[in-house]
Amino acid sequence: MIARTWRATATPEGADAYREHFADAVLPALRRVDGHRGAYLFRRDADGQIELEVMTLWDSLEAIQGFAGADISTAVVEPEAQAVLLTYDRTVIHRTVALSTLENS
Repeated sequence: MIARTWRATATPEGADAYREHFADAVLPALRRVDGHRGAYLFRRDADGQIELEVMTLWDSLEAIQGFAGADISTAVVEPEAQAVLLTYDRTVIHRTVALSTLENS
């Protein structure tokens, strides 16, 4: 299994708007991609700003291409998300999951 991670910052209002976008647009799109295994949106309040981190889980790098396209290192950040974020990573990090408590991982 491969974990794909990406980070952003937002105002509290922007973080709430991003959470709504993630739930309403991103998750349904991810669920339609073969090889998608799950997703998390993490939030950390830090000095008036919100740090966000997204982690998606995939069966393989080929499965990630079904979502991200040929250049899997480029972050997929839709204009609706860009509009509510202060900053966001243009690239993502991929890590092989070495051990997990999830079933069938």
